Parts: sequence; C-alpha cells; structure tokens
Amino acid sequence: MSLLSAENLSISLGDKAVLSGVGAAFAPGLVTAVVGPNGAGKSTLLDCLAALRRPDAGRVTLDERPLRDLPSRERARRIAYLPQNAEIAWALDGRTFIGLGRTPWVGAWGLTAEDRAAVGRAMAVTGVEDFADRIVSTLSGGERARVLIARALAGDPQWLLADEPLAGLDPGHVLDACDLFRRLADEEGRGVILTLHDLDAALRVADRVIVLAEGRVLADAPPREALSSQVLKAAYGVEAHTLAGVRGPVLEMVGRAR
Repeated sequence: MSLLSAENLSISLGDKAVLSGVGAAFAPGLVTAVVGPNGAGKSTLLDCLAALRRPDAGRVTLDERPLRDLPSRERARRIAYLPQNAEIAWALDGRTFIGLGRTPWVGAWGLTAEDRAAVGRAMAVTGVEDFADRIVSTLSGGERARVLIARALAGDPQWLLADEPLAGLDPGHVLDACDLFRRLADEEGRGVILTLHDLDAALRVADRVIVLAEGRVLADAPPREALSSQVLKAAYGVEAHTLAGVRGPVLEMVGRAR
C-alpha cells in the first residue's frame, strides 16, 4: 500500500511558527480534508506534501522513502498538485491544455498513443469531453475547475493534492466536485487530500478531517468527530453544532463563542 506521511513538520517565517510538529499519515482510497482558520498552515502543509516547500524540521515520506530524495520526474508522476487560484495563461483548447498533465511522462517524440489515451480517460472521469475544442480561458469558473482537475489526473497520479479546489464555485459545482473527489478515491483508489474552508463540504466529501490551528493539529479523525462543537470552538472561536441532514451531517453555526 502506498503511504504518504508527514513526520513532525515544523516551519517558521520570521518569529511566526507556521507549522509546529505536524504529523499525519495518508492512505490511498481515502479523501482527507485539511481545514482550519486563515493562517492555520493548511496550504503550507500541502506544499510540504507535494515537495514544493522544504520544512525547517521533520520530513515527508512516500512509501517510507524521503519524498525529496525521489527524482522530480518520479514525484510528478506519483503526486499531482492543484494550486489555489490556478491561472490559465494560454489560449489553448481543452484537450491540449489537459495534455500538459502528461508532461512527466512525455519523451522526445511528444505524446504517444498511451499518453493520448490517458488524456481521454482524464477527460471522461471529469466529464469535460465537451470542452475538448473550446479555448480554456473562455470557460466558466466551474468548467475551468473541472479542466484543471482533468489536467492533474492526465498524469495518472496516485495522489491528488488540491488547495482550496472549491473556492469560488457555486453550490451545484461544489456538489459536482465533491462527487468527483469521492469517485477518485472510491472507484480509482487514489489518495485525495484537499484543503477546504467549506466545513459542510468537508463533512460531505471526507473520510477524515484534519483540523489545524496556529500551525498545530487540533483534531485528526472522522468528520463528525473532528468537527465537534469543542474543536470548532477551539479552532474558529464559534459555537456550532452538527445536525443530521438528508445525506449526512451538516453544521449549524450559532454564533461567536462567548
């Protein structure tokens, strides 16, 4: 079983501790949501898991090997990273843009039949076949979000790391994205790690929720347990309760904690 692990990660910027001894192990076939208030260290943790940032202390391992020891091409084949507010700067059609996700696999002769098949699979699983010939920069926000995920999946990674992938999406597209992340874990066995601000989405999509606050792990548990009233009060300073919804638990925000 492929395992991605963070071991005692610590990072400081000046006098501020961004991460303080953060540890967590991630398994494929599961969706993990990392939540917490602004400045909690969520994006920094994701950057470390993608080997985009070197911690001051601690390490990240993949299958018990230090992640940064792996050749960059191998890391890119195994871990796809979707940054927050990813920009699309080129006037490319959807198929060409998604094909960029094959870069870690492409040799001197360009895309092979195997590469093109992988692009087709990524387009099918994300439902973006209709955008194949459209210029990506002309797509709506929800459409672009799906194309960006398709590009990440075109590399056939074992792991998808996405920083705030639901930001700016309308409720319908949030539901679509949550369903997609669940299929990637349940049907394809990929490990999916998301940073989220939408706690109801975390309750809906995640198998596990990690709550960060001031660079430390406050909770690491199944969603309803991790997002308990006590944890939400400590992390966010709010009074909130988990209620039974039609499709699972939902949060009722009462107000600021007194």
